[in-house]
Amino acid sequence: MLFYFEVKQGKLIRRDVSSMRIISGEYGGRRLKSLPGDNTRPTTDKVKESIFNMIGPYFDGGKVLDLFAGSGSLAIEAVSRGCELAVCVDKNYQALNVIKENIELTKESHKFKVIKGDADRVILQLANAGEVFDYLFLDPPYAQQKINEQVIKMDELGLLSGEALIVCETDRSVKLTDSIGEFVCRRRQNYGGTEVVIYERTEE
Repeated sequence: MLFYFEVKQGKLIRRDVSSMRIISGEYGGRRLKSLPGDNTRPTTDKVKESIFNMIGPYFDGGKVLDLFAGSGSLAIEAVSRGCELAVCVDKNYQALNVIKENIELTKESHKFKVIKGDADRVILQLANAGEVFDYLFLDPPYAQQKINEQVIKMDELGLLSGEALIVCETDRSVKLTDSIGEFVCRRRQNYGGTEVVIYERTEE
């Protein structure tokens, strides 16, 4: 059995991640590797499936930015369901190795880009490269939550398309606002100790 540990409100909690997999689409059913320990917090299959049911569930192209990629599970799922390209960012060396191994399982590594670095620095790097994304996944470590600040910065730098959707995954103790800059909450859903909040741009 695979598991990882999560520090929550000062307590060490063991989480089972024995069923990490690509749920649907072109790569559906393939098992994904995860990094045990408290360096990453894998999104469970139940939560992942719910996320894609809310924002898709399938796509006709589009670019994905997974800013705290962990295992790369969300980005890989998005490409499996029809997105054309995903950029996976993480600053943890072991996590990056797991992301690369999981991407290899797709046999289509050309659809992915993996970047090692601090999220704030990578945001500037991507903006300077003229990148624009249609889907943004944010699942930062709980102690490093800067979601509002980072979303506003990315939008100011032109990294988010006019139709961009933002998916945030946080601990329920982290209360995200109903709006962030030009983006408003479209859906808010709780799954045990996890809250998923989806934002879309307000109509002009």
